[in-house]
Amino acid sequence: MSAVFAKLAHPWRQAGPLPGLGLTLGISLTWLSLIVLIPLLALLIKASGLGVHGWWAIASDARVWAAMKLSFGTALLAALIDTVIGGLIAWVLVRYRFPARSFFDALIDLPFALPTAVAGIALTAIYAGNGWLGHWLELAGLKVAYTPVGIIVALLFIGLPFTVRTVQPVLENLHREHEEAAASLGASRFTTLWRVLLPQLAPALLTGFSLAFARGVGEYGSVIFIAGNLPYVSEIAPLLIVIKLDEYDYAGATAIASLMLATSFLILFALNTLQRRLSRGQIL
Repeated sequence: MSAVFAKLAHPWRQAGPLPGLGLTLGISLTWLSLIVLIPLLALLIKASGLGVHGWWAIASDARVWAAMKLSFGTALLAALIDTVIGGLIAWVLVRYRFPARSFFDALIDLPFALPTAVAGIALTAIYAGNGWLGHWLELAGLKVAYTPVGIIVALLFIGLPFTVRTVQPVLENLHREHEEAAASLGASRFTTLWRVLLPQLAPALLTGFSLAFARGVGEYGSVIFIAGNLPYVSEIAPLLIVIKLDEYDYAGATAIASLMLATSFLILFALNTLQRRLSRGQIL
């Protein structure tokens, strides 16, 4: 009887293989604080030492804003492209059987294992003016290396695995009966995709987009080799932070980092809120 009253008093407590809420929550918060919250708090405290006027003087600098717009803009565009292409690749890998399928499936994870600097050097060698593809692209009037286009190419490379690996498990668990039922009722392929598949895939697609975007905003190694690093043209915010550190301008570096932190947090918080609403079926 006491167990029944305890369950009624605390309906949010559920039995599980781990110890109770107090212990597991304490361990989780302690680990999260040591790994994430304390370093971020130290960054904010360091930036607050500048004062409001000092912080704003750095944050409002034209070069800083150009780097911020470039980092967030290219990351956003690359994540959008990766979401579409990654969803298509995941669909092909799950729904079709073809020769060398396992090889291509394993190839998706290569950007995870490849050092980003190596990826940047390889992409630069391919897309530079004397590279295999860059030579022909420049003849066609499209310059990739040492431009913002090169940054997008690098972010596409490092962000693709996030979208594919996020959508792939969801596709594997989808029941084809839903599609067959829609087809039997006379729904077109587009209607089936929009009304049946997309609502089930939308949370995973948005999660993959968020991961690719977050990785792209802070990416450094694969970008600096192919970007050209020209101020106001192809200079990303992480590189500007490194430049400030090389100049022993620690206050300036922390101010830029805190600005990136705040902007990234607001964007990711909005995306996570949207993802939860999609999971609950409140949208679509």
